[in-house]
Amino acid sequence: MDNTTLIEARDLSRRYGATIAVSSLKLTLRKGEILGLLGPNGAGKSTTLKMLAGCLAASSGSVQINGIDIAENPKAAKAHLGYLPEQPPIYPELTVDEYLRYAAGLHGVPSAERDAAVTRAKQSCGLSDVAERLIGNLSKGYQQRVGIAQAIIHRPKVVILDEPTVGLDPNQIREIRSLIASLGAEHSVILSSHILPEIQAVCGRVMIINKGRVVYNETVDTQTRVSNVILGLKRAPELSALQNIAGVSRVQTLPSGQLRLTVADGADPREALAAAAANNNWGLFELRAEGKTLEEVFVELTSGEITIHESLKEAA
Repeated sequence: MDNTTLIEARDLSRRYGATIAVSSLKLTLRKGEILGLLGPNGAGKSTTLKMLAGCLAASSGSVQINGIDIAENPKAAKAHLGYLPEQPPIYPELTVDEYLRYAAGLHGVPSAERDAAVTRAKQSCGLSDVAERLIGNLSKGYQQRVGIAQAIIHRPKVVILDEPTVGLDPNQIREIRSLIASLGAEHSVILSSHILPEIQAVCGRVMIINKGRVVYNETVDTQTRVSNVILGLKRAPELSALQNIAGVSRVQTLPSGQLRLTVADGADPREALAAAAANNNWGLFELRAEGKTLEEVFVELTSGEITIHESLKEAA
């Protein structure tokens, strides 16, 4: 993946009086990435996206879009950005074609290029068959497609989508997810949601926000890190011998006779366990990891007091 940075937010904060909606948020989006922004309701996701899109002024901190500071030069910065807010900015009295031509003009697409831009956006979003229909007569799913089409019509480097599948039925959700995944071929995407399967289906990296703070920032392929190890031994030693192995924080005997070893955060004691079993003739017949799912990570980090993930502590 290209390491070109397209969005960089530094120490981004937003306050409403005494209420802190977003606190010292850091976010980087690179070319070709699809970043999933997760969080419970009221966590600060929409506020963050509004600041990234330049629709809401930050109380402190900075945002750069393709190297351009959005506060210092908003017009130039926003030229590289497409944005779909939670409520799509559509006009129900216009046809799809009329609205997209209007959106192309707003985004600065030259007059001679607008027809081609509208055609391209319709094809990308599956709207060609409804081009002459009034937007107000379209289903919710198709209205969301129109909203996405206006966000990409000027071929921006970055597309920000805030809850793009809210209120859709399961079939419509699948269609929009497929559309978002296809956008990743030409655009970098930030997708906000509180629906975990949606994030897992299309995103390469996950960021979790809770109470206005980033508490987790990992690629999807590391989100199932080892949390437990299931161990099967024919001649099991005293449990204390297992608990003394580096990375093992707790040992539990299961009804099946197998052992469940709780792993310290970031550790993976499997190699040490296999070596100990061989050296001590424990009769190892099973050794497998149990990963922590994204749902488990989400619940752990958004329930009760905030616990910042180890990877963020190390980066601080």
